[in-house]
Amino acid sequence: MKNATPIMFQFGEYTLDLVQGCLRTADREVDLRPKSFEVLRHLVRNAGRLVTKDELIKAAWPNVIVTDDSLTRCISEVRQAIADADQKIIKTVPRRGYRFSIPVSQLETGAELASKTLTAMDKSAAGQPLDRPLSDQASVAVLPFVNLSGDPQQEYFSDGITADIITELSRFSELLVIARNSAFQYKGKAVDVRQIGWELGARYVLEGSIRRAGDRVRINAQLIDAVTGIHRWAERYDRELSDVFAVQEEVACTIVTILAAYVTRAETDRTLLKPPATWEAYDYYLRGAEAFSFGLTERTTTALYDSRRLLEKSVSIDPGYARAWAVLARTYAHTYLEPRDGDYLSPSGLDRAYELAQKAVQLDANLPQAHAQLGWVLMFKRRHEAAIAEYERAFSLNPNFTDYGFGLSLIFSGEATRAIKVLRANLRLDPFQSVSRLSYMGHAHYILKRYAEAVPPLRECASRMPNFRIVHLWLAAAYAQLGQLADAEAEAAEVARIEPGFTIDRWKITAPYKNGADAEHLFIGLRKAGL
Repeated sequence: MKNATPIMFQFGEYTLDLVQGCLRTADREVDLRPKSFEVLRHLVRNAGRLVTKDELIKAAWPNVIVTDDSLTRCISEVRQAIADADQKIIKTVPRRGYRFSIPVSQLETGAELASKTLTAMDKSAAGQPLDRPLSDQASVAVLPFVNLSGDPQQEYFSDGITADIITELSRFSELLVIARNSAFQYKGKAVDVRQIGWELGARYVLEGSIRRAGDRVRINAQLIDAVTGIHRWAERYDRELSDVFAVQEEVACTIVTILAAYVTRAETDRTLLKPPATWEAYDYYLRGAEAFSFGLTERTTTALYDSRRLLEKSVSIDPGYARAWAVLARTYAHTYLEPRDGDYLSPSGLDRAYELAQKAVQLDANLPQAHAQLGWVLMFKRRHEAAIAEYERAFSLNPNFTDYGFGLSLIFSGEATRAIKVLRANLRLDPFQSVSRLSYMGHAHYILKRYAEAVPPLRECASRMPNFRIVHLWLAAAYAQLGQLADAEAEAAEVARIEPGFTIDRWKITAPYKNGADAEHLFIGLRKAGL
């Protein structure tokens, strides 16, 4: 197979796969954020020697300025992932750096094993070279779900579930989905999943089984990386079978939503390890999206502008790439809304976000992300009806699409009850939910004067995103309305810490409530809190 030479390392019970970008044990994959993975990778590759803080920061955040706090957080996450609470594996050298202190061995890689498997195949029968290239676009093959019911008459049900998943998965424009006819040639055959991936040109394979017994059905599904054979995700669904078609629709939608999220995550991790010389527009998009996400969670302005640079590179390579234009618009909207630098509250920034979002929609009118981003910008331009229409258009294009911004937009539009319903659906469907959704859920309860219900999600969000100004605002108001003035004043102090020049009048610019009563309801709470 082509591509860069893969490397795998073993230490203790853990295997570090640098090609797949994952850490795993014999029976599970260990979850690590990409930056924490990069820190672990550099430590393992330099096991036994002191690695300075500066060296680790350069390895994990090339061309990005970050504080020691970001590195400390990654080290903490890595230690938690490898059960190193007593710091016997990763030793801290005070004021200097870290040392990976246990033996590390290099292993044969999953990709090399896959290559050997393919080499052992009957080449004359296949009649094709072994280095068939995979598309740079994430590609998925959905194999026919196996009917385990013991009744051949139930084949229609397993085939129907499979067809529904393929149809719904095809709504995600970022995925290349192998056609049903090609995938169904493997029905009833026992074929190595890596061979299937090679023959179909699919990087990921979804396979599963269905067992019906009386009025119940059990459906198992698992996502496999077809290059390495690694299991990325698995789930089981047990349902009452009162309505066959309702079960088909429910399970198909759930699997597709989760599957798309896992494939996107896997593709991001994989792209971070590719040599820069091979990056094309898609790769720049993934890196830009990752940098944007990092900028949101770590609250680093530098990462946001790095994201913008990467996305601009993406659209310079492929000017017709609507997804990149949509996320680029989001970077401008974010710097307009957040008090980070001179772009805060700059009308030109919001205008630029609007132009970019419009361009994304013009380039691909069937892209849900583009319509959602346009809806987000329209909301802050106080065009409430147009904003909601764009979000609804996004969901009509893909019923499985989720966007937490829709929940906040509904709150601003005076539909807090509907916002709670939408946000709960997002939390249920999206396995990589943004913590900020908790704050939106809490604020929706506040608008409905359910202050006691507002506090828990707001408090949880504040603890996980301590530099997220708006959650401290909403939490201060909720505490104040409950009469917990000491807590309210503490949250108000957090607002002043994040934005020293904060005033309610200034913040009103970015608080586009359609109903004046909703806005005043909040401002009363903020004034009670001392803001």
